[in-house]
Amino acid sequence: MSKRFGIFSVVGMLSTLYVLPVAGNDVVFNKDWSFSLHSDSTCISPSYDDHEWRKLNIPHDWSIELPFDKNALPGNDGGYLEGGIGWYRKSFFIKDVEKNKRYQLYVGGAYMNSDVYLNGEKVGGHRYGYSPYFVDISKYLKSGKNVVVIRVDNSKQKNCRWYSGSGLYRDVQFIQQENLHISNWGVFFTTPDLSTLYMELSLDNDGDEPRSVDVSLSILGHEKLSSVTVPSNTKGFIVKQSIDVPEAKSWSPDSPMLYEANVCVRENGKTLDSIIKNIGFRTVEWNAAEGLKLNGEKILLNGGCVHHDNGILGAAAYPAAERRRVRLLKDAGFNAVRTSHNLSSEEFLDACDEYGLLVIDESFDGWRDAKNDHDYHILFDEHWQSDLDAMLLRDRNHPSVFCWSIGNEVIERDKIEVVTTANMLASRCRELDPLRPVTSALACWGKDWKTYDPLADVHDIVGYNYMIHESEKDHLRNPERVMVQTESFPKDAWSNYKKCVENPYIVGDFVWTAIDYIGESGIGRHYYEGDVPGEHFERPLYPWHASHCGDIDLTGYRKPISHYRSMLWNEDGEQLYLAVKEPDGYVGKIKTTMWGNWPTYESWNWPGYEGKPIEVEVYSHYPKVRLYLNDDKIAEKGVECMKATFELPYKEGVLRAEGIGADGIVKETKVLTTAGKPYGIRLTVDSEDASSDTPSMAFVSIEIVDKNGNVVPTADNELNVSVIGGGELIALGNADIKDDDPYYDSTHKAWHGRALGVLKNNGRKGNAKITVSSPGLKTSALKISFGR
Repeated sequence: MSKRFGIFSVVGMLSTLYVLPVAGNDVVFNKDWSFSLHSDSTCISPSYDDHEWRKLNIPHDWSIELPFDKNALPGNDGGYLEGGIGWYRKSFFIKDVEKNKRYQLYVGGAYMNSDVYLNGEKVGGHRYGYSPYFVDISKYLKSGKNVVVIRVDNSKQKNCRWYSGSGLYRDVQFIQQENLHISNWGVFFTTPDLSTLYMELSLDNDGDEPRSVDVSLSILGHEKLSSVTVPSNTKGFIVKQSIDVPEAKSWSPDSPMLYEANVCVRENGKTLDSIIKNIGFRTVEWNAAEGLKLNGEKILLNGGCVHHDNGILGAAAYPAAERRRVRLLKDAGFNAVRTSHNLSSEEFLDACDEYGLLVIDESFDGWRDAKNDHDYHILFDEHWQSDLDAMLLRDRNHPSVFCWSIGNEVIERDKIEVVTTANMLASRCRELDPLRPVTSALACWGKDWKTYDPLADVHDIVGYNYMIHESEKDHLRNPERVMVQTESFPKDAWSNYKKCVENPYIVGDFVWTAIDYIGESGIGRHYYEGDVPGEHFERPLYPWHASHCGDIDLTGYRKPISHYRSMLWNEDGEQLYLAVKEPDGYVGKIKTTMWGNWPTYESWNWPGYEGKPIEVEVYSHYPKVRLYLNDDKIAEKGVECMKATFELPYKEGVLRAEGIGADGIVKETKVLTTAGKPYGIRLTVDSEDASSDTPSMAFVSIEIVDKNGNVVPTADNELNVSVIGGGELIALGNADIKDDDPYYDSTHKAWHGRALGVLKNNGRKGNAKITVSSPGLKTSALKISFGR
């Protein structure tokens, strides 16, 4: 997180009078935009009449607001949601434009090809949809009313192998600076040890005269002051400082301590520019003999890969949604995440800093050779450095980011020139940040794996996608190689865990994936005989429109595999868990896929299966478990690979598992109860207040319950949702990736007794009230208090 401060005044003029704060060099520019999917270039004129356009705030993803369509150009990759071309307009008023100042717009993410116009003139643009960019608007900004227009073009398909979303899906900021100012992303903090903060500060002087300034760095009451003279017309004048902070506590996933570092640039006592950043004191080391060490202590990475979307919300990077996503990962026992295969939002990394989640920060899915017709290969030669720099410079102050990734399964891996390209990218990473290791995710299909040794040798830590079974042979051949499994199959959780524990040169495992995501439709699914067969990459699978390989589903609910994986990696966490495997033939003959698991649920509701054999899984840290049905002992078993499996005839009632300690005493009990008929609806809310410039949100879990309050896992009732007062419903859905009912309306079926509704503050004061009803069920309502 960073904040900048200065003095200026801007007033937005649209349907409401929008007054941005007087204090602040960087002002979030998210409110009161007009939007259209049906315009043309005439709208860049300041006099264009946009009163019929939709009024909205950003972040905004227009694709998630469209219906699923089997003919959509993004196809199976893009979740059957269309792209297109969107236009955003915003009018604003600035009292006085000063010639000795610089004005910029900062666009955190526009997917994808975007062009920026101010007062009818093109002032900039950007091609890559995942990297942020700055636009200097000084030349065309005027005192009084101004009109900014941003055209976002996601019409050239296919351009991504997963759901990208479309539009201004991350923050936009308005920036005002003095002629002498801190460069964009111009502060770099490092902690060479756990009690020293080192800073490199980059200053720009756009004026025609040298400037003598004082630079101060302060943290926890300690301050360092330097006086420097910055030559005229200079970019990137470096000021170096270090400061001892003996009382600082280290940052780690278990104890993510953050401190505010304040940097101020003054001239004759007047503040020209300043910045506040949250920093953490931590060190990273790696070698094949000891593995990965954080703050001098060995750490194993229980990691998960994630895409950038927020499930039923689409790609819009609402800060509260990004924070929730990180909380879900932490609650599921992960200590690391890989931002596959692109830059994440800043809000996501801020949350990783705050909650303690280590990050492999990844830049590209591909390089020069195409995976899709319109993907990054057409941009690589011209834009690789600016896009890579955007990741490195923006993210290098995050203590959570411990490793840079420069690519994923690049197609040209069989060509000798791939080594030159990898060296070029890795060298740039080390030039801008010499302290973090560099990796990329390597894969092999149909080739001799060891032929990739020259490519692997470019990296500090070698990423293995589904290839960790080669690790022992690789270690004999390359004993100094440090390895991490950057992608793995969910079903291999035990074997991958054992690999990491038993081999110090393997520093962790990142499962594909931690959370279900839209697009790459059908990966990880199970299906039944008679359904469209095969893997997601073999043919279109509509109406499947999302993944099912995540430990966590689209609505944030943890699957049984999530509990199992967390128990493997976390001795002090959950100790006992109970789940039931769907009987083969209950719905149909079950077929699993490469990234899939056998369908398993927290359910003892299997009507029509009475007396037939059913398998129960108990995950346990205890050496033995006992299983009971209606207080009748079924069996006692020893635990192997942290699991015990029982088979018994199905009968309604209460299924109980007991964890038995080494002393023979029952330590813990887990129960599954057969739920009765659907009776009512239970609402619970996960809400988090946000700042006044960010929509406050609430995630409402909707459960169909019986008279005793048990979730009915067979319920698929139609839900009707209404919201009044200070909130609005912006998404409603379930975790069924085959249900193509859109997420933007107010009706949706439950799936396995559950659904999720997402609300945000609508700008009004007062509480919001959500009411959920379903024919034949008791209606439920809940009041929600939003921060504004």
